[in-house]
Amino acid sequence: MTKHRRILIYGYGNPGRQDDGLGAAFIRKMENWISQNKFIGINLDCNYQLNIEDAEVISGMELVVFVDASIEEIEDFTFTRVDGSSAKVEFSMHAVSPAFVVDLCKKIFKEVPQTYLLHIKGYEWDFKEEISEKAMLNLEKAFEFLTMKLLNEELGSQVIS
Repeated sequence: MTKHRRILIYGYGNPGRQDDGLGAAFIRKMENWISQNKFIGINLDCNYQLNIEDAEVISGMELVVFVDASIEEIEDFTFTRVDGSSAKVEFSMHAVSPAFVVDLCKKIFKEVPQTYLLHIKGYEWDFKEEISEKAMLNLEKAFEFLTMKLLNEELGSQVIS
């Protein structure tokens, strides 16, 4: 029997800036998928950007997956481990990095959940609420990747039978 774990999948970005809304779109898809597959122990959250208060949010979790759009030169998506060692406040699209939130969590709450960043390649950043076709294809690939990890219990969830 699989151990029940507390998991948080946290999408962030601005849905009003085209592909920057990939994090929010991912969370909407996860809501439906979790409901259809009767997963327990998976919490979802979504915001325009990460904040220092998110350190408290992740402190009660065993596993956290941050989901965000990427302007970097990556393929379709990347899935990387996050730790607090590279913690810094970034002055870019998002003010606080996942590493900074993890570092705060460690310093304030003495907790360090296993944390990952799922970065999905985006292409268009204009002021409209529409994700580009190419970015939607990347979202689908990233979604399939993460849901397969959850189904195979590689990230430690439990299914209700």
